[in-house]
Amino acid sequence: MKILFVTTISNAINAFLIPHIELLLKQGHEVDLACNIVREVSPELLRLGCKVHKICFQRSPLKKDNYTAYKKIKRLVLSEGYEVIHTHTPVASFLTRLACRKMAKVKILYTAHGFHFYQGAPLKNWLIYYPLEKAAARWTDSLITMNKEDYKLAHKFKLRKAKAIHKVNGVGIDLQKFVPQTLARKRELRKKYGYNDDDFILIYAAELNYNKHQDLLIKAVKLVRNKMPGIKLLLAGSGSLAEQYKKQVKRLGLEENISFLGHRDDIAALLLLSDLAVSSSRREGLPVNVMEAMATGLPLVVTDSRGNRDLVSDGGNGYVVGINDVPGFAGAIEKLYSSAEIRQRFSEKSLDLVKRYALERVKEEMKEIYAHYL
Repeated sequence: MKILFVTTISNAINAFLIPHIELLLKQGHEVDLACNIVREVSPELLRLGCKVHKICFQRSPLKKDNYTAYKKIKRLVLSEGYEVIHTHTPVASFLTRLACRKMAKVKILYTAHGFHFYQGAPLKNWLIYYPLEKAAARWTDSLITMNKEDYKLAHKFKLRKAKAIHKVNGVGIDLQKFVPQTLARKRELRKKYGYNDDDFILIYAAELNYNKHQDLLIKAVKLVRNKMPGIKLLLAGSGSLAEQYKKQVKRLGLEENISFLGHRDDIAALLLLSDLAVSSSRREGLPVNVMEAMATGLPLVVTDSRGNRDLVSDGGNGYVVGINDVPGFAGAIEKLYSSAEIRQRFSEKSLDLVKRYALERVKEEMKEIYAHYL
């Protein structure tokens, strides 16, 4: 069959979807891609024969350019004769389903990586995104969710067919790439990267923006620095608030404790040299960075946001604290710093839990879903 994958920007394809596309290609299907090209699409997909169509979707649903994108995606589907469309990310998914709503022979699958409306979300998110998703559900053959809250919300929507709402365990973690930490490898990597054996290293791999909420981590480090002189927080990622966060670090005198690493392709190695993974996010779908940390066997401190709490149980494989609870976050870091026994217990639990999110298992889940529509 001829299949089109659609995302708002190309980054999502490179970060999450390559194994899923390869799965379909190995089954003999033809797969093309449509997105706004922010970063070049992986050359591996081009080598496998995927065509990339540039559609200038914008992340904000209110941008005028989205009308042009709507017309272009409609022309593309009609001219290329796609039989199945698998959409990802809210804006591109809505516009694509709107464009294809009268194409009876085109089957549309939509993976919600995290609805923009959720428990505790700003009112404007509910006013904008909930009506859009509810309307677009009528033009959707299958809705795929990744966490408990979204799965429950999705059942409020009426799709083209009954029993077409699914839940999968994320996009899948490559357990050949993200492997359990060993003391020897940890020391080796610290020497290579210039860290000391007695440093207590925290890592957060995420875009530097409002949603990821790195300012909470910066404030927490400020609270514990005097008790933990060797504390280091590694912030891997780039984003719109990078300069603001850097100014905050300088203002608080934390330049020796917090490092901005920018976009990195060596996250697996950075996790292996760390002591603790943190996530301060206000909203998640099912966060890959947390799953990668679990696969490495790192204990976790995360905020009580959707997605985070699907992966981390408080006192089980980490600590879960309030989204704006700086003292609580700092206290959780200090507990783990003070107890090797708790760190080890959390590590073992994470290594056990992460098996259900393994890439091969998620691919089998997707294969079962695709079997209904291909």
